[in-house]
Amino acid sequence: MDLKQYNLNFGMHHNKNVILISFPYTVALKTQLREKFPSAKWSATKKAWYLPDFPSVREQLGLLPKNNFENYFQKAHPINHRALTLFIERLELKVYSSNTIKVYLSEFTHLLSIIKNYNVDLLTPDHLKAYFLFCLKNDRAKERKMNGKINAIKFYFEQVLYQPKMFFDIPRPKNPQTLPKHLSKPEIKRIFQSVNNPKHLLILKMVYGMGLRLSEVVNLKIEDINSDDMLVRIEGAKGKKDRVVNLPSSVLQDMRNYYKEFQPKFYLFNGQYGGKYSNRSVQNIFKTAMKKAGVNKRIGVHGLRHSYATHLLESGADLRYIQELLGHYNIKTTQIYTHVSDVSKSKIKSPLDSL
Repeated sequence: MDLKQYNLNFGMHHNKNVILISFPYTVALKTQLREKFPSAKWSATKKAWYLPDFPSVREQLGLLPKNNFENYFQKAHPINHRALTLFIERLELKVYSSNTIKVYLSEFTHLLSIIKNYNVDLLTPDHLKAYFLFCLKNDRAKERKMNGKINAIKFYFEQVLYQPKMFFDIPRPKNPQTLPKHLSKPEIKRIFQSVNNPKHLLILKMVYGMGLRLSEVVNLKIEDINSDDMLVRIEGAKGKKDRVVNLPSSVLQDMRNYYKEFQPKFYLFNGQYGGKYSNRSVQNIFKTAMKKAGVNKRIGVHGLRHSYATHLLESGADLRYIQELLGHYNIKTTQIYTHVSDVSKSKIKSPLDSL
């Protein structure tokens, strides 16, 4: 598809942001468009074809991504717009993950919204401590929230303004120590049996079968699969670390059948409009499968990863080995599964049984 032959514009259709595609009509151009984007629709009112204005669609059309920072500037007084611009630029230069950038921006703009037309560069450590205490008492911010606030604001003063490292003696409320939720093997089997779409089933099998994070399964590329050695390369995972995991032999034929039917080009799992499959779609697949299988637990697709680790431990796998497969930086993160697994507990007999 030669994009130069098509005119692209942004617009609204049915109260949704869309990308309008127009061109001098020929059967060939129409066919090329429909082959590239089977979900493209014709609008009689707009006299043009259109696609939803999604990041994956923009990528396929060679368009620049949306400016996702406009909302943040609306929350800050113009006097602090330069500070916010520098903050964003520094975050991008550090190549932080999109989730980290989102959290840091949210917390930094919250501070800017509180101080209104006061220059953020003039805030002293005492001012910032007062702000943190305000969030602690008035907003009842929990430990994770407070950590995000402190890290984001320290980033601005230390990484953008190059001020000395700052320490804030702020009491941080402890979060309750919750154990990771997991599913039993019979529950997982029922969930898999409830999925009819082969693509959806393969996604869930790979999440559980290799202990993948949601972001890792949607980012899988065809070149990451080494079926000869039965290994899969997980690239740029959490903490920007690559790792290698075992490809379960039970999914190999499923994967080959899927490849023949869907013929993915770059990502193993393509989205509806090209590009990679969306996180939300995977969550919806899992949620629907849970409901159909009658598994009534408050658990997300990440629970399959927790189940993978728990079941590995129960099968006798070494904790260090599980740590490597999960990509945990610290063994303490992996050790939490020892509190979930029933292996050791099953060996303990109640004193009642010895009476």
